[in-house]
Amino acid sequence: MPHASESEGAIETRGLEPVPDIERTGHIRELFPTWVAANISVLLLTMGAGLIVFNGLNFWQVLIVAIAAPVLSYGIVGLISIAGKRGGSPGMALSRAVFGQRGNLFPGTLIWVARWGWETINAVTGAYAVLTVLDLLFGIKSSTPLIIVTLLLFVAATFLVSGLGINALRVCSKWSTYLFGAFSVLVLVHLVANTQWSAVFAKPAGSTAMLIAGIGTIAAGGISWVPSGPDFTRYLPRTASSKAMVGSTVGGAGIVVLPMVLMGAVMAVSTPDLASAQDPVSFIGQLLPAWISVPYLLIALIGMLLINSMSMYSAGFTAQTLGINVPRTWAVSVNAVISLVFGFLLMVVASSFIGSFISFLTLLAVAFSAWIGVFGVDMLRRRSYDGEALMDTTRTSAYWYRRGFAPQAMAAWAVALVVGLLFTKVDWFAGPLAGSWIGTNGLGWLVTIVVAAALYALLPRTPKPEHGLEQELEQELAQGSERAPAEEPETPGTPGTKAAAVSL
Repeated sequence: MPHASESEGAIETRGLEPVPDIERTGHIRELFPTWVAANISVLLLTMGAGLIVFNGLNFWQVLIVAIAAPVLSYGIVGLISIAGKRGGSPGMALSRAVFGQRGNLFPGTLIWVARWGWETINAVTGAYAVLTVLDLLFGIKSSTPLIIVTLLLFVAATFLVSGLGINALRVCSKWSTYLFGAFSVLVLVHLVANTQWSAVFAKPAGSTAMLIAGIGTIAAGGISWVPSGPDFTRYLPRTASSKAMVGSTVGGAGIVVLPMVLMGAVMAVSTPDLASAQDPVSFIGQLLPAWISVPYLLIALIGMLLINSMSMYSAGFTAQTLGINVPRTWAVSVNAVISLVFGFLLMVVASSFIGSFISFLTLLAVAFSAWIGVFGVDMLRRRSYDGEALMDTTRTSAYWYRRGFAPQAMAAWAVALVVGLLFTKVDWFAGPLAGSWIGTNGLGWLVTIVVAAALYALLPRTPKPEHGLEQELEQELAQGSERAPAEEPETPGTPGTKAAAVSL
């Protein structure tokens, strides 16, 4: 047993391996600032504005969206994060118990690729924040060389924080929560004093379909965090309250999402261009006085850095589950380089930032939802995970199942993914059922969860893990005996071929 915790010190050295009970010194209260930090993004202002401009909702409908979306999405994050305290490993490592050692590579790869897009969006938003502050303070205008420099600085800072590990994320999340909360109050006071509230409340109500679609759009950001939930609860003791974990997760996210979405909606009444701005960060800088906008954007910059750091932290684990056999800190660097390249393309080449962002969120929600449905049902059925089997990627693993795949989980995941895409529509893709009631209400992601969960619950169960290897070897032995010549009968006391093969 190590004499010191692998999570202590400046750098976390623990990778996918389960956290021993003796090192589970985390506290549930640390989840609250973690999920506050995961939502400190000025893009929520833009998305709130979009609910007014594009969805045609009024203030009270936006309020419903701002309450329902985080409760729904982060409620799922909190529920799935319970698996972290049970198994002590990151979410995508625990996923091996569900899909099989080889089968897990398929949803793992899709989720890893999806994180490229999420980290790219965060990197671009952070770079825009830096450019806006430079313009407001020093009059320095954006240029291609400056874009490259700001992206490099932002991604490098992200890599540093995520590379340090869980303790660095906890400290940064705590202080950013305090600072962002204080300056958000200033912004709220400014809006209350300078908004034409008669115009805000005079706006007519939009359709129920657009209301539901709005909930789906805002909830998509939270859905993308679901596979990462266990990554931030693996250091909690097994006795930690599950209800308190869910409550802290929803509360931390909701306390940010609710006011940010409402502020964006209020701003959009007088400045509807906020909803479609190519550079939403600089647009926000123009809406607020410099004494508020500069410190607010600096704090938001820290928040966006933390969002990206949390995403890269989880992405490092996901990369390791895919067989990238390097320490977690180096696995993080792969995503850092990818977000740098894609971030440059989005800032310099793409014609519509917010359009690309919404399209990405929509597809991301479907991709993650297929995994959520299967993993969620499996989590309801089990109370523990075999730590040794999670780390054993060979055929001797209890989670090898049939040739490394859990057929029931793989079939449910694949079918649900296809079904979800049938109801999905984005700027450059539309499924054949996107025009249906489900599609127009933006419920493709919810259908994906339901189909995945139902199929996984109804399909014949995969053989119990402890018998998976034995059955596979028996099958291979039977096939081999059909091809081999007849053998002499066994002499008493001589181990049988079958028994010897199974013992290997």
